[in-house]
Amino acid sequence: MKAVIYEKYGDADVLNLTDIEKPVPKKDEILIKIIATSVSAADWRLRKADPFLARLFNGLFKPRRIKVLGYELAGIVEEGGSDVREFNVGDPVFAYCMLKFGGYAEYTCLKETDIISLKPENMSFEEAATTPLGALTAFSLLKKAKVTSGQKILIYGASGSVGTYAIQFAKYFGAEVTSVCSSKNIELVKSLGSDYTVDYTQTEITSLNATFDIVFDAVGKISKSTIRKIISQNGKFVTVKSQTKPSKRELQFVKELIESRNLISVIDKTYKLKDIRAAHMYVEQFRKRGNVAVLVQEGLI
Repeated sequence: MKAVIYEKYGDADVLNLTDIEKPVPKKDEILIKIIATSVSAADWRLRKADPFLARLFNGLFKPRRIKVLGYELAGIVEEGGSDVREFNVGDPVFAYCMLKFGGYAEYTCLKETDIISLKPENMSFEEAATTPLGALTAFSLLKKAKVTSGQKILIYGASGSVGTYAIQFAKYFGAEVTSVCSSKNIELVKSLGSDYTVDYTQTEITSLNATFDIVFDAVGKISKSTIRKIISQNGKFVTVKSQTKPSKRELQFVKELIESRNLISVIDKTYKLKDIRAAHMYVEQFRKRGNVAVLVQEGLI
């Protein structure tokens, strides 16, 4: 099968489309024919071993544990192991691969108990493939902050993947949302439900004459100490730099929100798998709006 692998750490040119052995599912696994995946910060950071601690996970001098990136995916169940009961051959699914990665290939195997769900009926494969990471991160962090109706939330980096989902979740739970982004993305965050917007190129958030019950750092670029004065007395600060532990049940909840039209995926660009280097280079610029999708089954070569 075709897959994008990397044998050393470095820039996007270490990614190579090649042939590798097609996996065979174990008795508790499903074999997924991958239709689409995405490029996230988790992918390019592991590719570059940035931060250096990534080497402790994946090999000190070269990748050993993970050679096929791809943190999330959407596809079709092609085969199931003998113990699989939840999914059937032909089921469209989407999945959060987490530290298993594996989305940059025509096929992968995941355990039935992994974070997998049937694909939302009203989403394309590209949309579904760009949902689990951003949506589950946003949901987990808002849950950690104990978001409730009527709270005032500031989302810094609101036009990125996690940010666009955080806006929608916050509005679903009845919060008042102030989104921080650049001027070119103001209309986007408004369309997702933001009540107020701040153009960070024109206004420092520390100069705002307001306080918030939750400050949500969706890009990992601010700290609680630097924005302390805009957090209310009992307010919470959450950041994508902290670890989250999403669950299969939470992905099912995300699916339900999508099918009830309370959540959408914002896709900036879609690349073919053969253009994965260009996709990585684009995402590394920190200018994407929402998500970047990658079509796996079309235009491999």
